[in-house]
Amino acid sequence: MGAMTVEGGAPPRIERLKVRNFRALRDVELTHLTPLTVLLGPNGSGKSTVFDVFAFLAECFESGLRRAWEKRGRARELKSRGGDGPVLIEIAYRERPRAPLITYHLEVDERNGRPVVAWEWLRWRRGRYGQPFRFLDYADGVGRVISGELPDVQDERIEVPLSSPDTLAVNALGQLAENPRVVALRDFIGGWHVSYLSSEDARGQPEVGPQERLSKTGNNLANVIQYLSEEHTGRLEFVFGRLRERVPKIQNVTADQMPDGRLLLQIKDAPFAEPVMARFASDGTLKMLAYLVLLNDPAPPPFIGIEEPENFLHPRLLYGLAEECRGAAEATQVLVTTHSPFFLDALRPDEVRVLWRDESGYTQCHSLDGNDKVRAFMEAGAQLGDLWMEGHFGVGDPLTGGGMPAREGSGN
Repeated sequence: MGAMTVEGGAPPRIERLKVRNFRALRDVELTHLTPLTVLLGPNGSGKSTVFDVFAFLAECFESGLRRAWEKRGRARELKSRGGDGPVLIEIAYRERPRAPLITYHLEVDERNGRPVVAWEWLRWRRGRYGQPFRFLDYADGVGRVISGELPDVQDERIEVPLSSPDTLAVNALGQLAENPRVVALRDFIGGWHVSYLSSEDARGQPEVGPQERLSKTGNNLANVIQYLSEEHTGRLEFVFGRLRERVPKIQNVTADQMPDGRLLLQIKDAPFAEPVMARFASDGTLKMLAYLVLLNDPAPPPFIGIEEPENFLHPRLLYGLAEECRGAAEATQVLVTTHSPFFLDALRPDEVRVLWRDESGYTQCHSLDGNDKVRAFMEAGAQLGDLWMEGHFGVGDPLTGGGMPAREGSGN
């Protein structure tokens, strides 16, 4: 049973991420990102830090750079140990297939205890052979931007001063309709859903009222189910069908209004006449329901990040959840961090990036796509999860120190 079609056209796609001086990410670059990209590695390898790069960018656009910076302990905690210079984040993405590649570059530093945008620019290449040029270029709140639907190097550059050096130019200028490319990037990053789903939050009883989008913690799960039951009944039945495949005996889920104006989420098992309140349902059932609602959104966010979905889920459910993520990636881009071989079993080598810490303590990243040994094993019928646990990746082995490559003569 394939994933349901989703409203809207082809989604934007991030093709490359470069990070420097962000905690353990002293100098990391992920290239040729796929619609579903999975970061694999042992505990402490840096998966959550890469995940937090996306959360940091999204929070900068949602609540401002200063709040996102201070939440992470300012430069003292955020910058790489022993690193000089600003935190650098750079993403290259396409708004749609075969559209020009747009690069967004952001450098953040700290002065007198406050974050400043040291440099921020947007660059793209018009046509296959044209020279890339920056159509937005700002530093310390001063710079210029080229307006127009398809900004060209010959177009007029307009200087628009920003209110303060900790203001993101894309966030500020993205509110102006005459900068459609800047607007598109602002809407893209502002729409990211970096998920920290919690089964405990999903047990809550929120105030009644339909809500279209699941929150980052899942505390409005009942509201979203109410919305789907009113506006997208077919989608909700599809989600319930998937849930029944993953969790036997589940019959349906309801979000009913209580006398005090709150929503009561209830889950009905087929053998019993009375449903069970969500507060008494298992962690795994609630987490799976929340993931299915998120991944089958009728109008999905342009980017979904999921951290360690194996928590609270039975290992046998993870293969199906990985397939669910790949189905959702037809209409959005999905990034998952994991250290579960069971989730890994459903993946292709090109979808996996293995992370580990080198002897200096900094994160390194390796793609499995060019690993001929892994491909040969898979052609012979092996699965990625088994190959990882048996140490065939060369790096990221959870049984070696930090997942680093085993030294010759070590017996590994």
